[in-house]
Amino acid sequence: MSPKGANRWLEAPRLCSGLRRVVAVLFFAAAVTAEAQSEARVYRIGFLGLTPGEETTSMRPFLERLHELGYIDGKNMRFEARSAKGQAERLPELARELIQARPDIVVAGFGTLTAQAAKAASPTIPIVFTLVGDPVGAGLVGSLGRPGGNVTGLSGVVEIGGKQLQLLQELTYGKQTVAVLMNPDTPYTRVALKEIISAAEATRTRIQVLEARTADQVSQQFDAAITAGAGGLIVLADPLTYNLRRQISDLSAKVRLPTMYPGRDYAGENGLISYGASRRQTYRRAAEQVDRILKGAKPGDIPVERPTTFELVINLKAARAIGLTIPRSLLLQADELIE
Repeated sequence: MSPKGANRWLEAPRLCSGLRRVVAVLFFAAAVTAEAQSEARVYRIGFLGLTPGEETTSMRPFLERLHELGYIDGKNMRFEARSAKGQAERLPELARELIQARPDIVVAGFGTLTAQAAKAASPTIPIVFTLVGDPVGAGLVGSLGRPGGNVTGLSGVVEIGGKQLQLLQELTYGKQTVAVLMNPDTPYTRVALKEIISAAEATRTRIQVLEARTADQVSQQFDAAITAGAGGLIVLADPLTYNLRRQISDLSAKVRLPTMYPGRDYAGENGLISYGASRRQTYRRAAEQVDRILKGAKPGDIPVERPTTFELVINLKAARAIGLTIPRSLLLQADELIE
């Protein structure tokens, strides 16, 4: 071997060693840059709501869960809300305004209309709805197991109608006529009504359907319930009845009509009894879906979740106000008794 060749042979290890150091430095720099970018990333979470004050009341468990998952408003998260304050016709405009702010993800509040408005405003930005009774029937997802597109979320349970009827009849000692208050413009209520009617047929209970689209119509329908001889009333979940929950409970007390409500928020407004999915748990699960999407999961691959936690709440004060004695069997079943 020539001296020149021997020198190149001796220099080879030094070149390889130097190359390894350069590669190591580049990898380290890339890792530091990636970490810095991750720490600097601020996620913009948009919220579209229909019911007044939802962004500060119902969404509290959602934000609490996000905080537990490491999202802190003002540090690595920006929470931007738009509320229609009960005016459904404003939802499309507010949804477009929210999308123009270029959020990383949009959370649609209670009800089908908010999710539909958000989806219409953007076919690409990920959307998580918090409580939609029938997301497939509403055209939001292709199926519960494989939503497809840019939308997923939490679904309501129409099957609880039979349970609500059973509990109400236990409360009213088997009254044979039960009224159902519903907003016919809400897709979920039509499906839920079918479930109640099916359960009523098995017990030979007569169902009196009361349709209301406005606050004035709600008041009028209470007169119709009394005229029909209803021994009890079931209120179906809907933004209208949710907004009017105090008015409805006052009307129920005035005519001494035992009323079953779809959730704890109604019982908390002096409603007599409620049975439904835990909204707190539902909103916490929505936060977990948001976290998965922000970490790279596709909404269309995340199955729509159905509630797994249900609550029976009885307001004893409301019972005393109408002179109703709650059966012991119901008291033992209750998850919460409001004094």
